[in-house]
Amino acid sequence: MTSVTNPRKVLFIAGAGRSGTSTLVGLLSRLGLHVPQPEVAADDSNPKGFGEPQWVVDFHNRMLHEVEVQVSDSRPEAWELTGARHADAATVAQVSAWLPPHFAGAAELVIKDPRLAWFLPVWRTASVQCDATPVFATMLRPPAEVAGSRQKYYASKLGAAHLAAGWVNMLLHTELLTRDAPRVFVRYADLLDDWRSVVASVGEHLDLVAVRDAADADWTRLEGFIDPSLRRVGLDWADLAFPPRLETIAREAWRLLNSLADDDAPATRESLDCVREDYRALYSESEAISKSSVVAAEVRLRKAHRQRAATPLPPDQARLADRIPHGLRARIPAPVRRGIRRVIKRR
Repeated sequence: MTSVTNPRKVLFIAGAGRSGTSTLVGLLSRLGLHVPQPEVAADDSNPKGFGEPQWVVDFHNRMLHEVEVQVSDSRPEAWELTGARHADAATVAQVSAWLPPHFAGAAELVIKDPRLAWFLPVWRTASVQCDATPVFATMLRPPAEVAGSRQKYYASKLGAAHLAAGWVNMLLHTELLTRDAPRVFVRYADLLDDWRSVVASVGEHLDLVAVRDAADADWTRLEGFIDPSLRRVGLDWADLAFPPRLETIAREAWRLLNSLADDDAPATRESLDCVREDYRALYSESEAISKSSVVAAEVRLRKAHRQRAATPLPPDQARLADRIPHGLRARIPAPVRRGIRRVIKRR
């Protein structure tokens, strides 16, 4: 494990959505690591809170939108699209300007967001520019459970196969992007079974002062935070229908990643490189033979746009526009007027 000596640290918690990242950040923040404020509000899918800085989520959403990448994108090429941001000085400067004020109250920050992996190099560079050491914790949860949980709590209609492919793509590249940094891999099941030992181990390996120096009273305050009902989705491979080759790749990826929680061995990294190439080949083959489906979807989309454009406005909405004096309408920039019309048409 690489030595960590800088008093300023940023712990980045990575992993697929619904893999236990919120549980880990909740425990660490209660021991003293600081989650930059304000945070994303809790909801029914995560009643104890996400532990995600709102600015970080908004920043990632904006960047993903600009490069047309989804949060759980299964395309291997999506990493090349987001990778263009890593060398963009303006993007790094935004993060470098945002980070420093949050060290005012604590020397150790913890940042978590399911979108984080797409921009890890940006955050690493910005952290170093702010005289902080970036360290990483990646949560591990079986892909079948992740896919099932996303379908249940996010009402995902993308299907188990797509969600599993997104898991493979996300985790394999997260592992690759953190190889040369202080890092740990944490099994979600281990965290639920023995959270104190797991959190203490994370603190030891990453030299987190807030965890390392926590008193018994600090640990006692965490009792009750882990809810046994967090194991709300327990699915196995047999419970979901995966294409055979994808299941083979996902199983091997899970086996290798799971072993990193015990030993971050060079031989395992080499095997993960092979799995990553196997997945890239599978995706390329699948993409090559599914062009007709893509074309058909594009045709349906264009048809829907034409039908919407040809649908006249209801009389009450048309009259509302007519009531606005022409002089006032002319002062509104054309792009804004067009945007308002689109909103009205969708209602």
